[in-house]
Amino acid sequence: MKILKTIEELQEVRKNILGTVGFVPTMGALHDGHISLIKQARTENDIVFVSIFVNPTQFLPGEDLDAYPRREEADKKICEMCKADYLFMPEISSMYKEEEVLIKAPNKSYILEGKARPSHFDGVLQVVLKLFGLVQPTNAYFGKKDAQQLTLIQQMVKNLFLPINIIPCPIVRESDGLARSSRNVYLTAQQRKDALLISKSLYSAANLIGKKEISVEAVKNRMYEVMETLDVEYVEIVNREFDKIDTIEIGNTIILVVARFGNTRLLDNIWL
Repeated sequence: MKILKTIEELQEVRKNILGTVGFVPTMGALHDGHISLIKQARTENDIVFVSIFVNPTQFLPGEDLDAYPRREEADKKICEMCKADYLFMPEISSMYKEEEVLIKAPNKSYILEGKARPSHFDGVLQVVLKLFGLVQPTNAYFGKKDAQQLTLIQQMVKNLFLPINIIPCPIVRESDGLARSSRNVYLTAQQRKDALLISKSLYSAANLIGKKEISVEAVKNRMYEVMETLDVEYVEIVNREFDKIDTIEIGNTIILVVARFGNTRLLDNIWL
């Protein structure tokens, strides 16, 4: 595996690559969820790129940019273990200039995660578009846990006519059901235990739907009952276009939940 630190290094390497290119963009602090993306990219492409870049434009004032977990040496070993060909680790100064061309996310970026974090998705799309322009991937891999982000990236690729396949990948969970996240390290032992109610609420929702319950209100009420001891920011049930719905549509529904544990927000979802 070769580590690339500058834009020029990446561009020089990329112009000589033939065949399919798989790309996994990350902010580092890699865990089993990232590993699953890299391994899938490895099996489906001739060349695999991974990027590690903690993107400042998607953090709002007061958020955890400086505290965001960084484990560069461990991340390098993980990428090597997963047989990535190239690891791109640029500096902020090389990715952003004094005067930027800004990206404006669509209106649906201001609901759910975007309601709590206005302009967050502008920053996400901005950096993803930059990375796509540099790596020029055939296939790019994103986890379904960040469902709204995934949907907006798919829309950007479609709207800007980018010749890239966006590959949605399943959520990876701990053995007890907690969704893998770089922010799980912030949890105390008790918060970690309490956080299991998030996935439990989703399993309860799926069980209820399996018994033919299709009322969105009934499913949401059941989830709130399961999580009654948590600081739940929202439970929302939408279709794949992120429109709110009143009735569960099998094959076209996402159930999303966010809860707070002190300063840590954990999000999870289930795709029906």
